[in-house]
Parts: sequence; structure tokens; C-alpha cells
Amino acid sequence: MSPSIAEDNADRLAVAEFRRSLAVGDEELIPAAIVDRLLSGENRVRVWREHRGLSAAALAEQAELSQAYLSQIETGKRDGTIETYRKVAAVLKVSLDDLLG
Repeated sequence: MSPSIAEDNADRLAVAEFRRSLAVGDEELIPAAIVDRLLSGENRVRVWREHRGLSAAALAEQAELSQAYLSQIETGKRDGTIETYRKVAAVLKVSLDDLLG
């Protein structure tokens, strides 16, 4: 098999695997507007929270944080602990890398 045929087959398999992962919810498509906001340096917690359709109060409650603490994290007035970011990431269904860049 020539290298280009092997590469084409590998690409087909990768696409098929991504589609399978997307179908079962292991992957998701992120709208360009969200990516643009993240790349522009907006607060990642706020961007993901808004993308998930959660209010600050709802996220704080589900992550077992005070709303004031979450607000300070979102405005950059305070850094959260790793444990705080783990809780927030779990609620937002993202990785720590997604929140901490």
C-alpha cells in the first residue's frame, strides 16, 4: 500500500472515530464565537458558564461555591484553588485545561 493510501485510510478511520465519539457525547463541537472569546482572553469560567446556559448563581450552587467567590474568579480579582476549578470543571463538563488554558 502506498503512503498516500495508508494516510487516506488513517484519515478515514480518524474521522469515523470522531463521528462515533461525537454521537455518543464524548466529543462536542464548540461554536466559533466561543473559541474566539476564549482566544481573545476572556475569562474561561465565564465563557464556558455562559455557553452552558448557566447563571452565576446556578454554577456557584452546583459547584458548592459562594456566588461572591465565583464572581471574584470570573472578574480576575481572585484566583481559585485547583479544587475549586475541579468543581467548576465538573459542573461545566470541561477539563481543567479548558478552564486554566
